[in-house]
Amino acid sequence: MSTRASAGVYADESGPAAAQTLRSLGFDVGDAVVVPDGPAVGSALRDAIDEGYALVVTTGGTGLAPDDATPEQTAPLLDRPVPGLAEAVRTAGVAAGATAAVLSRGVAGLAGRTLVVNLPGSTRAVLESLAAVGAALVHATEQVAGGDHPRHGHGPAR
Repeated sequence: MSTRASAGVYADESGPAAAQTLRSLGFDVGDAVVVPDGPAVGSALRDAIDEGYALVVTTGGTGLAPDDATPEQTAPLLDRPVPGLAEAVRTAGVAAGATAAVLSRGVAGLAGRTLVVNLPGSTRAVLESLAAVGAALVHATEQVAGGDHPRHGHGPAR
């Protein structure tokens, strides 16, 4: 989500980085889509949800700039919030030395059977975020598709 990248002022790097990382986690990922901040974000998200994607990851538009509106475009589409994912993204940023990560307003949750996760816009933050939550995204999408919790040890599942 970037007004400048969508206008061709500079190339989107965080979207392709997210796509490559998600592929390495086993997701079947298409090309990154770049839209300007604002209502176009909501439109792109609705299109992806309507297409039935298991996971939609956004990059950018989660800060405090006047046109950063990705959370506002995302939140109304969510049926069930998953706040732990957004908190883990912020925590990963702070742990990596980006103290401003606490300013990220990204949200995460389910829109129907689609898991939507807002990530910050920098390529570094995207990679750190996905390193922190990648395994959880795999597990979450398996659960939404009807998979069971993994069973560890020999006792009954919790």
